[in-house]
Amino acid sequence: MTGLPAGRSILTIAAVGVLLTGCSASVDIGESEPTMSSDKVASLVSEKLAATTGQPKPDISCPEDLVGKVGTTMRCKLTADDGSTLGVTVSVTSVKGNQINFDIEADATAFPAS
Repeated sequence: MTGLPAGRSILTIAAVGVLLTGCSASVDIGESEPTMSSDKVASLVSEKLAATTGQPKPDISCPEDLVGKVGTTMRCKLTADDGSTLGVTVSVTSVKGNQINFDIEADATAFPAS
């Protein structure tokens, strides 16, 4: 008789564990958009610009993380070796899961070093 209640306790604990796991999984899956860190965006922009221009990777800084929502834009800054700066616009074009795809466009005019 002592084995029966222990068996029921183990089944009850296992069932509660399964229920908690199920609830936890459904809570963890949310409606929030993925984000890409500002450092990662800056690194990718630098790589794309270097590949496009055939020049060494420029120094890029971005002010915040990029939200993975189509249409979102962010302004980053390219700083050249001479201290002049150029604005770069990052525009989210598509999002698939946690993958954020974006286009970049550099401003036509640079600002001289101050």
